[in-house]
Amino acid sequence: MKVGVVGLGLIGGSLGLALRPLGHEILGVARRPETAARAIELGIADRAGCELSLLAEADLVVLCTPIGAIEPTVRQLIPHLNSDTVLTDVGSVKQAIVQAIEPLWPNFVGAHPMAGTADSGIEAALPDLFVGRPFAITPTDRTPTEAIARVTAIAQDLRSTLYRCTPEQHDRAVAWISHLPVAISASLIAACGAEQDPETLALAQSLASSGFRDTSRVGGGNPELGVMMAQFNRPELLRSLQRYRDQLDQIIGAIDQQDWTALQTCYEQTQQARSAFVD
Repeated sequence: MKVGVVGLGLIGGSLGLALRPLGHEILGVARRPETAARAIELGIADRAGCELSLLAEADLVVLCTPIGAIEPTVRQLIPHLNSDTVLTDVGSVKQAIVQAIEPLWPNFVGAHPMAGTADSGIEAALPDLFVGRPFAITPTDRTPTEAIARVTAIAQDLRSTLYRCTPEQHDRAVAWISHLPVAISASLIAACGAEQDPETLALAQSLASSGFRDTSRVGGGNPELGVMMAQFNRPELLRSLQRYRDQLDQIIGAIDQQDWTALQTCYEQTQQARSAFVD
């Protein structure tokens, strides 16, 4: 296929590196001319530029912009598309995006490849970023079968593990395992940084090791992405935060009451439950 990629950062760049060697022609669109030029240098795209008109020949266009830019980009893109061009995206929220885009372009399949690294930008792109990673698609009962087939084919070419669910199911699930961890991790960093004694704070910063690094990583990520997760998945994030607060209150209560049996039971349960989420 001729595959258009709008946004040539980590995800868009990795798509190009993975798909181009398989025979797909990659048409890349970036905000900056130097990024488009770099995409060609790195072998990410066959052609690249800053104009959406470059995608007029595309069979499939993957929107790799920030969540808030997806709808405006589609509105600008529509005049340049063939009627049978399929649109998809990589946004971490699906219900709001599907509701906004489906009326504008029926050949749209909401998608979310669950892959990434701590790095960003085109230089961080990796050809195997999506291998073995979950790739969720969220078609509705109005999504054309051919559109679903094209996006499914791309997921298979990326060697991802395909999951199909509704936009609502997706957003509730990722609130737990993606959006809630960002809020918790950011809160951890903020709480530690609020230590009033300068010597204690300096010592904590010096002693911080793998435990703090692991639990604080996503909270130290892209602030814009964290805000968009909250803005576009607000009901489900609030629901998960409230449930988390209830669980935290139980732990506070056990420690306050010196109920070490209850605390151990809680930790034993979480020790066993973790394997269901992380291999």
